[in-house]
Amino acid sequence: MKFFTYLKTSKRVNRSRIGTISLFLVLIIFASFTALPLVLIIGNSFKPLDELWIFPPKLLPSIPTLKNYVDMIRIMNDSWVPFLRYLWNTLFITVIGTLGHIILASMCAFPLAKRKFPGRNFIFETIVLALMFNTTVTAVPNYITMATIKLIDTPYSLIIPAFSAALGLYLMKQFMEQIPDSLLESARIDGASQWKVFWEIVMPNVKPAWLTLMLLSVQALWNIGSTTYIFSEESKTLAYALSQIMAGGIARAGVGAAVSVFMMIVPVGIFIFSQSNIIRTMASSGIKE
Repeated sequence: MKFFTYLKTSKRVNRSRIGTISLFLVLIIFASFTALPLVLIIGNSFKPLDELWIFPPKLLPSIPTLKNYVDMIRIMNDSWVPFLRYLWNTLFITVIGTLGHIILASMCAFPLAKRKFPGRNFIFETIVLALMFNTTVTAVPNYITMATIKLIDTPYSLIIPAFSAALGLYLMKQFMEQIPDSLLESARIDGASQWKVFWEIVMPNVKPAWLTLMLLSVQALWNIGSTTYIFSEESKTLAYALSQIMAGGIARAGVGAAVSVFMMIVPVGIFIFSQSNIIRTMASSGIKE
């Protein structure tokens, strides 16, 4: 009923009711194809081992089972490093790295977007140039830097590089430019300090941008391995520990499917709760004069 109510009340520009229904049907079809990989991964995690190798593959299990998840927990409990230790390492790296990245990128983007000073264009062009480099290319310089400041084999060897990701600075700068200068000048005339203008006016107005940045940062850090910078087993991340489970071969294919679902929970959950703001950012909307 809500759907047909929407059809009656929604604004239509050169489109009939049949056209609107057809558009919805096309969107539903494309959405179904988009959801197929996710449904297949979740379905595989509940399949017994013999069903995983049926061809053509079935989308949903014929005999659902929780054995894959039980085996995943059992394997993690048998590890000499507790599962909670891996989880804590990952949560610490993800939370601190994400918060630091958002705050640092926002504070650096504010003067680039709203201040004119010598070298501003050069700095921004350098940031754009940095977007061209893959993380694999910068792995050696990052390692040398972390070794020089003696942070190898610590969580900070993963956190500090996350602070300086160029994408966050670029995204925040581009979005802050859409805030009218008159709004900021009005706040300054009313006696607001630069710090207050930044936290109480700029940051709330660029909420869609930093929520998008939060999702991208969490996704990168939550799934990060630690073999390059961290060697101590008790300091390694959850992604590394679970990847060792998946390396067990065909016998652990079902457990590997359960691991994939487990690692998706946090990024997908964050996206669900912030999807409206993320879509708004992708559409490059915001306040304009």
